[in-house]
Amino acid sequence: MTDWYRRHDDIITLTLHVQPGAKRSEITGLHGGALKIRLSAPPVEGRANDALLKFLAGIFAVPLRNIALQQGGQSRHKVVSITGSPVKPETLLPPE
Repeated sequence: MTDWYRRHDDIITLTLHVQPGAKRSEITGLHGGALKIRLSAPPVEGRANDALLKFLAGIFAVPLRNIALQQGGQSRHKVVSITGSPVKPETLLPPE
């Protein structure tokens, strides 16, 4: 099921469900058509959004400037675009 991401040329667009304030940052699977990510950062003063972008930059092996928050700055439901990543999004899902 791939309704949580789209690829257009070298841009990957992800639909995310983000849970801030977790013990550690990790991808936990799918949640309602979105990739669920737990973040260790608290949802205070944009820190969770900054932590999310840094986390995704590491996972997708791209510089931070290649990642942009498109929607959901104040929401758990977010849309993020990633440019120039060699990583296939489907490989990020934990085994079931």
